Amino acid sequence: MLEQCEGSHAVAKAVALSRPEVICAYPISPQTHIVEGLGELVKTGELTPCEFINVESEFAALSVAIGASAAGARAYTATASQGLLFMAEAVYNASGLGLPIVMTVANRAIGAPINIWNDHTDSMSMRDAGWLQLFAETNQEALDLHIQAFRIAEELSLPVMVCMDGFILTHAYERVDMPDQAQVDRFLPPYEPRQVLDPNDPVTIGAMVGPEAFTEVRYLAHAKQMQALDLIPQVATEFKAIFGRDSGGLIKTYLTEDAETIVIALGSVLGTIKDTVDDLRAEGIKVGVLGITSYRPFPISAIRDATAHAKRIVVIEKCFAVGIGGIVSRDVRSAVRNRPQPVLTVVAGLGGRAITKYSVHKLLLQAIADKLELLTFLDLDWDVVNRVLEREKAHRRSGPVAEGILRDIGTVSSHIG
Repeated sequence: MLEQCEGSHAVAKAVALSRPEVICAYPISPQTHIVEGLGELVKTGELTPCEFINVESEFAALSVAIGASAAGARAYTATASQGLLFMAEAVYNASGLGLPIVMTVANRAIGAPINIWNDHTDSMSMRDAGWLQLFAETNQEALDLHIQAFRIAEELSLPVMVCMDGFILTHAYERVDMPDQAQVDRFLPPYEPRQVLDPNDPVTIGAMVGPEAFTEVRYLAHAKQMQALDLIPQVATEFKAIFGRDSGGLIKTYLTEDAETIVIALGSVLGTIKDTVDDLRAEGIKVGVLGITSYRPFPISAIRDATAHAKRIVVIEKCFAVGIGGIVSRDVRSAVRNRPQPVLTVVAGLGGRAITKYSVHKLLLQAIADKLELLTFLDLDWDVVNRVLEREKAHRRSGPVAEGILRDIGTVSSHIG
């Protein structure tokens, strides 16, 4: 049924249709409306049986979800930004224990300085924690990915993050096709846990593992992620058969068949990039777009195949590794290794800075003319940056001796005054 609603409420309804049995809630912008919506559904009896647990922190939220999942319940929570960092230990525990928890990450920048707006720094900080990470381009896809996430998580017994851009998607009102309960039940069977904590048959989980077995444990976690590379497309195909739309999968391509330049990105910025590519196509320029839905596991083969004929690849990413540069682009380079095509990194949209068609159009023309550097910061204010760098340089030149002289001068001046 078509419905006009906020992205957060669409996700809340999708989660409710997936019949979670335990929801652990702690508010942090911009995910708060999701758990608020679920709380209302539990309170009114529309979502039952389900225990809605208000906790005292994000760490507690995921810890309770871990306990619930280990006890055999379908568990869900949501977080963002510093909240995800606060639960970091539990993030690793959930994947290490192989618990199929689904968690929404409403992507938001990490401080300091404090910034509540969107970029991908938070989920990227946990990219190697053992969770599957699925990125939504639209609110419709965010809705659909949550339903698929429960299925994928439970078939693999691995936790899944569904990442959606904070405010850009969570607080945007769009028309979505909301499925009914019968459709979701047909697609998502009741949860049958692989491991259950039972007081009548006590066991220990998460026990100490020494050097003689730890490498094998970590390899098995990797092997399960590799299994997800096959499962995620299969689940997307089954989803289309029941719901009638393409959603999910590993990657999505747009006008890439004959593209000489392919732009790669994750999340909502793909819409702006596609609009820009349409304009460039109208000018006769062969550009295409590749959107990554599954960032973990990283779809190396799919990206390698989709970019085989391109002369160059431009990765636009809303995050970067301080001290080295691009994060997503490094993974893309591993996918196209041993090829002559350059992989250009464009860092954009940090802290919610707008990514405009004008700026994307300009940078793509530079890339096509082979005038784009390997690492570019889109719309960086060089006047501000250079002013600060010059001030820092002057400070370093002054050195300890000069600083001592300045202090002495200050003391003398005060006495004279």
